[in-house]
Amino acid sequence: MSTKIDSKLKVTLGGLPQKIHVKSNDTTLPVLLFLHGGPGVINRHGVLGAHADLLDTFTLATWDQRGSGGSYWGAARETLTVQQLTDDAAELVSRLCKRFDKDKIFIIGGSWGSELGTHLAYQYPAKIAAYVGFGQMVDGTRNEELSYAFTLDAAIAAGDTKAVAVLEELGKPERGQYKGGFAGMMTQRRIMMKYGGYSQNTKKRSYFSSIVKPMLLSGEYSVSDLIGVALGYKYVLQAMWPEVGSTDLLAACPKFEIPYFIFDGRLDQNTPAELVEDYFNAITAVHKELIWFENSGHNPMGDEPERFKTLLREKLTAVVKAEQERGVVL
Repeated sequence: MSTKIDSKLKVTLGGLPQKIHVKSNDTTLPVLLFLHGGPGVINRHGVLGAHADLLDTFTLATWDQRGSGGSYWGAARETLTVQQLTDDAAELVSRLCKRFDKDKIFIIGGSWGSELGTHLAYQYPAKIAAYVGFGQMVDGTRNEELSYAFTLDAAIAAGDTKAVAVLEELGKPERGQYKGGFAGMMTQRRIMMKYGGYSQNTKKRSYFSSIVKPMLLSGEYSVSDLIGVALGYKYVLQAMWPEVGSTDLLAACPKFEIPYFIFDGRLDQNTPAELVEDYFNAITAVHKELIWFENSGHNPMGDEPERFKTLLREKLTAVVKAEQERGVVL
């Protein structure tokens, strides 16, 4: 029997109460769990705002990961590890399957969420129907080397002597780490965004106006959630980046027992697109597809939303039909 729901609540994952928001116009539809980026950059407002039209095809589940937003409170620093968040995600997948009487659900992750989703798909495939990644993480060391080089070259080409001086003072990242840690990374990211490495649509906008302001104005978050956003973002990134920055997903997760899709922006310099094709060609999966979005950067779901969502519906609906023929409930 189908029902509509719109539920914000806390569920205990890995011993920590964590915030989720699940919305559905028809609970018989397949469940799609979004894994946000960062780590520490929550995205409930974007998923359930600009992309609420996906409710015609899916029950949408959003989650503030451990230490972030509504899940900030009580997250001990030593628990902020890739493995713990992967285990949290697996527990959430199981809860969603049970809540909606599904054998499997879909997962989709952007940026850091693509790393989390890849670990989840590799380690816990039994209850996952398919993975979709965008802004795909591949190799943390090479990622930062290429992103820094793009940013410096763009600043030089623009005659932006101030930015060039800042980047040269910052220096090249080593093993995915910038001098100054969090502050150094934010310096590089701000200049990278200025030159379109994140998105051509945010080329002349600040990090605040592109990411923070929409979150604050969305109405999605409680005061407690927003305090968690402000306190958690830096806290989580500082705790996790040494591990995230040394990512080598090909070595860690070379083979998948589920369909594995990458929807990637050709213009992405935040997680540089040039790393993605070699990674995709090297992994094995029961089914895999790499779909390029030629006019998109780090977030093709935002840069080319209609094409992204049309293809998302098409690819995952095909998985639903194939699984249903095998008697699997999605």
